[in-house]
Amino acid sequence: MLKQQINDKLNQHLGELLKNNPLQDAEKNIKAIIVAILNKLDLVTREEFDVAQKLLRETRSKLDEIEIQLQELTSSKDK
Repeated sequence: MLKQQINDKLNQHLGELLKNNPLQDAEKNIKAIIVAILNKLDLVTREEFDVAQKLLRETRSKLDEIEIQLQELTSSKDK
């Protein structure tokens, strides 16, 4: 019974030590700092990035087509 009481007390003290662990506080603070920094950056979600990338590809493709048409018009005008 004494052995059980010692184990219980030891577990209780260890639990308190782990709750009050300064490393946990430091970890929480570091995470909060990282989140604050990321929130200040002008970041977009992956979905927004993918949409913008698709739009850019489509726009580039249309621009290439227009450039080809312009070259054809210019070359036919020179003849």
